[in-house]
Amino acid sequence: MADTNTAKSEMTTRESTAAEKRDHDVSLRPPVDIFEDAEGITLVADMPGVSREGLNIEVDNDMLLVEGDARIDMPEGMEAVHADVRYSHYRRSFALSSELEVDKIDASLRDGVLNVRIPKRPEIRPRKIEVRVD
Repeated sequence: MADTNTAKSEMTTRESTAAEKRDHDVSLRPPVDIFEDAEGITLVADMPGVSREGLNIEVDNDMLLVEGDARIDMPEGMEAVHADVRYSHYRRSFALSSELEVDKIDASLRDGVLNVRIPKRPEIRPRKIEVRVD
């Protein structure tokens, strides 16, 4: 009987590890709103459950990559009997225009909402021309 319980325990562990790996391999595309004004572009992404430590934002060439890991921690002493979502990996990438200053990207995260601000290069921004009177 002990061999059967050990085999069941090993099978459950393997199934659990496989499910976690499968869940991690699947990325969710977070919904993103994109706003443009004269000064630049703002991306607003919904990434519930993602902490600052679980967030990764990278620029490579002309691509912006936004990734985040959300974990749902169980309270101490409790175990989930069933969970639809144990681990969520968000991933989204964007092609960036050469009009943008990628060295000056600013990002903030609050209550699961990520704001990324990408300014336009100064020569691209509209500017007011003052007229002299002769």
